[in-house]
Amino acid sequence: MSCYRTVRPALFLLPPEIAHRTAVRTLACGMGPQSDFIDPALTTEVAGLTLSNPVGLAAGFDKNAEAVNGAHEAGFGFVEIGTVTPRAQPGNPKPRLFRLVQDEAVINRLGFNNAGVEAAASRLRVRRSGIVGGNIGKNKDSADAITDYVTAMRILYPVVNYITVNISSPNTPGLRALQAGNELQALVKALHAVRRELGGSKPIFVKIAPDNDVPALQAIAQVAQAEGIDGLIISNTTIRRDYIAGPHAHEQGGLSGRPLFAASTETLRYMYRLTEGKVPLIGVGGISNAADAYEKIRAGASAVQLYTALVYQGFGLVEKINRGLVELLARDGLSNVKQAIGVDAALRSKAAL
Repeated sequence: MSCYRTVRPALFLLPPEIAHRTAVRTLACGMGPQSDFIDPALTTEVAGLTLSNPVGLAAGFDKNAEAVNGAHEAGFGFVEIGTVTPRAQPGNPKPRLFRLVQDEAVINRLGFNNAGVEAAASRLRVRRSGIVGGNIGKNKDSADAITDYVTAMRILYPVVNYITVNISSPNTPGLRALQAGNELQALVKALHAVRRELGGSKPIFVKIAPDNDVPALQAIAQVAQAEGIDGLIISNTTIRRDYIAGPHAHEQGGLSGRPLFAASTETLRYMYRLTEGKVPLIGVGGISNAADAYEKIRAGASAVQLYTALVYQGFGLVEKINRGLVELLARDGLSNVKQAIGVDAALRSKAAL
């Protein structure tokens, strides 16, 4: 990461969105960091997907599937592209991406800016090996959300290893309403019907917000179990601002990064207990080191994802986290990361009895 420390000041002189495009192009050109670190203690499985390690790249970085190979070479166990929508759309007006350096956080109101699902699928048809997920959403001007998700899934499903249904971004009006029990159930049923039609069995995950109250989380857990959702990704960005202060704190959009860690992890822990560990969970939000990743795993995550910390620490962070996880597992006398899943959630449940 010393190389990134050298170039970061120059990158931070650029507007955040231009710096982001620079990072994507760097990975796409094969100029990113290379990691060959492998340890059997990190091999795991999520909803039938075998991962070389549990650390994934969250959606939002590689919206158009341009840098999948470079991200895998940096050491990620899996990569999630998107969010992609059926039709290309420019997203919200600029500026729409803000660094909160003192908080190691980012606020974005990008609004699903992407080149459309077909553009992403075209690139993925010629990609190399590696576990890749496709994160799908609805177009901002669409009046029929389910049709948009079905359309995007039909195109992307054949070229990815799993689908993530993004119904939790705060930057598309009305999107978060799809997390409500009846709305979620109807959407999941439609996507499961498409999967049957396509003759596949690849997992479909649903990404939820950290801002749901207890009744909403209970409804999501009920639908997840009743409809056989393959996994939940917890969580997306937050619209809360009580975690931060200073420049840009007033900006609208979703907050990600270190300030989100506690709330997203508590949501994860609660959902693990609600689902009794029967629904695989992927933990996202505020991970910036191995201890953070390990805490989410012990809270119930079968795997984790990160993005914002890369802005502040660079892609060398991926190997650092994987090496740190091996050390933490050894410290606790565990031979594989799967043995740590939900350990803390289970302990808290017993203590509450």
